Amino acid sequence: MTEKHSSYYEAIIQLRPATNEMLRYIKNKLKQRPSVFISKTEQHGDALDIYLSSQRYAQTIGRGLKKSFKGDLKFSRQLYTQNKMTSKRVYRLTVLFRLNKN
Repeated sequence: MTEKHSSYYEAIIQLRPATNEMLRYIKNKLKQRPSVFISKTEQHGDALDIYLSSQRYAQTIGRGLKKSFKGDLKFSRQLYTQNKMTSKRVYRLTVLFRLNKN
């Protein structure tokens, strides 16, 4: 398996609004999968963007957030590049989790 650069990311998890419980949940999930790492985080007021190195695990975390915290979940993808060797399109995933206001 190849080593990935520290700024490499395949997915963004957007938490709107971010709470300490959600952050603990995500960090605990990432401890279970050492091959997945957080590239960076960006704070936007009470919202938080977390850049992850795995699209598939970002989807898993998003589904777990929906079950645990009762909010709205949306997946979207954006074309990032095209692989020069295989000509396959490479996408970056955005997982938006919006907490219900109850």
